[in-house]
Amino acid sequence: MTSTLPRLRKKTRTINALLIRELMARFGHHNIGFLWQVIEPLMLTLGVMISWSFIYGERNHGVRVIPLVLTGYTLLTVWRHMVARLTHTFRHGSGLLFHRHVRPADILVARGLLESIGTLISFFVAYIPLQLLDVIKPVDDYLLLLGAWTLMCFFCFGVALIITALAHFSDAFDRVIQPIMYLILPLTGVFYMVYWLPAALRPIVLWSPLVHLSEMFRAGYFGTDVPTTWNVDYILIWVIAVNAIGWVLVLKAQRHIELE
Repeated sequence: MTSTLPRLRKKTRTINALLIRELMARFGHHNIGFLWQVIEPLMLTLGVMISWSFIYGERNHGVRVIPLVLTGYTLLTVWRHMVARLTHTFRHGSGLLFHRHVRPADILVARGLLESIGTLISFFVAYIPLQLLDVIKPVDDYLLLLGAWTLMCFFCFGVALIITALAHFSDAFDRVIQPIMYLILPLTGVFYMVYWLPAALRPIVLWSPLVHLSEMFRAGYFGTDVPTTWNVDYILIWVIAVNAIGWVLVLKAQRHIELE
């Protein structure tokens, strides 16, 4: 126990330092700097809110469009950004491994935390003024909403670990990541609610853990006002599985990292 705590403190300091370095490297020291981590997903979400409001009006299938977009595109952003930012970690971050306290896992964790925290902040930066202006209703269950967010981040991180390792082993796989990400957009659940779909189609989309996560997040936001379909046990199985597989692959891949 006495030796574990100092190691934990050292690891925490290392990840904190990597977080700061990642912010500075990505956004620079000038102007609004790291605030772009929040503003980027916020601009996307607000842009889609405006366009959907013009297309669908105030409601779509009886659900208010603005909170529907806010809850959906926030999750889509963390899904896409987590994979995009982590995929080339071993190639672009290998120079950091000359520091004896830095391990590949530290860089991955730091980048995962940055995407998770930044996107969550952007959600509340959009949510708070909209709620104060009475444009949207308040969150029904913060515990459920934040629980779904946490599980979403862990799931995305696990998938990103798998993709990072496979991309390191195969250039061909690296090239097809983005097309695959676009092809599975219908399975994210961000564009619809499960109860909107025909009864025959619902069991098919519910094979996707991303749909369960989207429904759980929206259940935390809307409460009983909007029907949702999700299973937390199914989500947990996927979260544990992708992280276990991801870390095994990462441990194998890091043995083949070439230091710059």
